[in-house]
Amino acid sequence: MNWISLGSGLGGLSVLLGAFGAHSLKDRLTEQKLATFHTATDYMGYHALALILLGILCILFGEAGAKALKKVGIFFSAGIVLFSGSLYALAFDGPRFFGPVTPFGGLSFMIGWFTLAVVAAKLLKARKD
Repeated sequence: MNWISLGSGLGGLSVLLGAFGAHSLKDRLTEQKLATFHTATDYMGYHALALILLGILCILFGEAGAKALKKVGIFFSAGIVLFSGSLYALAFDGPRFFGPVTPFGGLSFMIGWFTLAVVAAKLLKARKD
């Protein structure tokens, strides 16, 4: 997986959706739904940057590092789909079942970050040895 390309594409989408929300939705959504939309956009943008960083780390650590870091990218990507996707759906009055999906996206983000911490520590330790 090319994490840099995926992160760049999602980063661009985050900016596009942020601009759309700021300029086209402020008169169409309630203040609370607009805040939900912006939260989804913010977290998509943060984790798009994280995917780009992940791609750079994969390059720095080589093939073995890329293999070890793959799970991190999967968790970040799943988090974007589940967390941001469910919040976008809720902002536009999507089915209520999206509400319980949002925490699974947040959990995916957390697992991704903790996995990154563990894997990076192992890779750095192996590099020193």
